[in-house]
Amino acid sequence: MMASPLDAQTLRGAVDWAIATRRSVRAYLPRPVPKEEVEAILSIARYSASGMNMQPWHVHVLTGTAKARLSAAIAALDDDPGRSGELLEPYDYYPREWFSPYLERRRKVGWDLYGLLGIAKGDKQRMHLQHGRNYRFFDAPVGLFFTVDRKLEEGSLLDYGMFLQSVMVAARGRNLHTCPQAAFLKFHRQIADLLDIPAGEMLVCGMSLGYADASSVENSLVTEREPVSAFTTFHDTSKETTA
Repeated sequence: MMASPLDAQTLRGAVDWAIATRRSVRAYLPRPVPKEEVEAILSIARYSASGMNMQPWHVHVLTGTAKARLSAAIAALDDDPGRSGELLEPYDYYPREWFSPYLERRRKVGWDLYGLLGIAKGDKQRMHLQHGRNYRFFDAPVGLFFTVDRKLEEGSLLDYGMFLQSVMVAARGRNLHTCPQAAFLKFHRQIADLLDIPAGEMLVCGMSLGYADASSVENSLVTEREPVSAFTTFHDTSKETTA
């Protein structure tokens, strides 16, 4: 077992900081991220838990012209409602019909972001342009795509969530930020063609990776989180007494 490089209090603070400061960043500096840094992040994330050590993740890393070429192709489709409107996602990430409390949370984060950007309700053109920034990876220098074998079941998506979290937390440990992106899902066939992803692999999501642009107003958005008491029930039998 690997020994801790820090004392217990410092270690706890570092881990808590990395988790608590992880958020979806939507504007990045043009500063490059070395390939060695990306490899180091993935090397740490590979220790994520997975059922029976299946390790179901496959990662595609895009930089430079490869990223620009894919972004341009997806943006062209996104700007053509007749074509993009017919595209289907490989799986349902969101509920088909939103309901409380998830509907309210979704609306709040959307309008909080648009409010910061000065996008008025009903301004469909500016909403489309902002959403389209997903396909440029919000100008991050690194774009990632994650795929999984189509023959695997839902449990592997649970494993994948732990892997994605590990990627994002490891990035924070290197002063990098990320944005996991389901927006790419409906373009999964085009992405597979452009990256020569085998037909047996399904797109899980995309992700932006880079150094946050602190001057961009959208990066001041901090989403609200429910307190522990709102989602936790403690079952304590230690106080039971016998007659």
